[in-house]
Order: sequence, then C-alpha cells, then structure tokens
Amino acid sequence: MDASWAAVVVNYQAGDALTACVASLLADASAGTVDVVVVDNGSADGSVRALRAAFPEVRVVDAGGNVGYATAANRGIAATSAPVVAVCNPDLEVIPGTAAAMIAAFDDPTVGAVGPRVRNPDGSTYPSARCDPAPIDAAGHAALGLVWPANPFTRRYRALDADPDTARDVDWASGAAVWLRRAAVEAIGGWDEGFFMYLEDVDLGRRLREAGWRVRYEPAGEVVHVQGLSTDRRAARMIVEHHRSSYRYAAKHWHGARRLLLLPAAALLAVRAAWAVVARTLADRSGARRSGSGASR
Repeated sequence: MDASWAAVVVNYQAGDALTACVASLLADASAGTVDVVVVDNGSADGSVRALRAAFPEVRVVDAGGNVGYATAANRGIAATSAPVVAVCNPDLEVIPGTAAAMIAAFDDPTVGAVGPRVRNPDGSTYPSARCDPAPIDAAGHAALGLVWPANPFTRRYRALDADPDTARDVDWASGAAVWLRRAAVEAIGGWDEGFFMYLEDVDLGRRLREAGWRVRYEPAGEVVHVQGLSTDRRAARMIVEHHRSSYRYAAKHWHGARRLLLLPAAALLAVRAAWAVVARTLADRSGARRSGSGASR
C-alpha cells in the first residue's frame, strides 16, 4: 500500500476498543494516507471479527498466539513499508491532527522516535515521556511507588516535574503510542522480543539513544488511552510479568559495579510483586463484594 505513514495496532482481547482505535487512526488524515495493520495475539473475544466487519480493508496479521508486545510490534512493522510507523495499543483513540504533529518531528534527521501526549479518559495527562530508571530511582520507585506515589524517586523516573505542554527530548516514550523512524528501528534490530510485556519501550528508547538517535515528546499530538483494558483481565500474571521485565532490563543494561546490585534488586522485585498481587487480589474481592451488595438493592 502506498501510504504516507503506517500504524501497527497490537491487539489482545480489546473488544470494541480495537475498532474504535483503528477508526481514529484512519480518520486522522492530517499527514496523508495511513496504512493500518493489526497484529492479533490470539484474541478469542470477537474483536478481530468486529474489526473486519467495520474495516475489511485493514490487514490483520495473526500471530498464532500471544507472542507478546515486542514480537507483535516487529511483525507489524515488517508487514509495512512506510518510512514512519506508529506502534499502538488497541485501547486508545488518536485525536485528529496528531499524525501531522508526529510526522513533522521527523523532519529532523536525528529523531528516531516520537511520543505524543497521552491523556487519561478524564482528560488529565498521563506521564508517558520518562527518564531511564537509574538504580537509585529504580529501587526507590520499587520500594515506595505503591504506598507513596509522589516520592522523589518516582517523580524523577516519571519526569513528573516536566512541563507536559513543552516538546522536549526524553529518554523514552511509552510504547502505548510511539511513532518510529523505520530506518532507526531497523538499525538497532527492532524491538527486543525477550520482553514479553512491559519495559520493552524503555529498552527501545535506550538502544535508540545509544545508537545516536533522539527520542522526542511532542504534546501537539494527542491520544486518549484507557489503561489496562486487556491486562486487567490477567492482573496477577501481568504484575509478575512487569517485575520479571524489570529484572531483565536491569540485567541487560546494568554494567560494571552496578551488576552487584542485581541480586538485591531481584529480591526487592520478588517481594514487591508478591505484595502487589496480594493487594490487587484483596482489592478485586472487595470490589466484587461492593458490586454484589449494590446489585441486591
């Protein structure tokens, strides 16, 4: 397909959100025609069937099972040919005009990736453009993030003090919606498929910068993201996967004396994951009880 840019949507059990996401991508003609490809990770919820009924022209790549986000992103990118390709979650909608803002950022030949402003459904800005997790900030965020979200370690990691209205260079942009220069991604060998879910975007940003490319945040482009639409159905597994990916990232990128921190990091992550799973389970049970009580009145 002769398109100005391409978009890869990685789908897993997104329901009606998948069709809404694709509709928003196709509706944004601000940067010309877009080639949309959906990579489906073995969904069984009818989301692909509904998409095909609404947009039969959109290509669907069947991954043959849940191969993970990074692997699906690579397969989608390989199925397209445009010089700029976005990789998106299925539970987001693109605001008209976003494509033009994103594509314009690549006029600078040193830019390898651009992330838009990500808004929550209530209109607030989600901190999607962040800093690399230095060991001290990673430890502080892991230890305190669940009980004290505004702690200084989390604030630095999430760049919470940065002005969300100002375009800037960042260490990495959320993989929920990131526009990529094909040449840059191909130069670093694509997304690291060793990450099943989470941290693959942190790793991608780091490798792009190490290869000499810049990663940008561009608030003139906006998407609205419903967090965790598919992962909430497998909350416990996703919590464990998040912590596993955190350790994999550290093991991959911490060198020299920092590697001495891997063993205590593994212990901290294991304790944190167990705590998070228990807390989530108790919260889900409490919510179910409240829902059941409300339904009986």
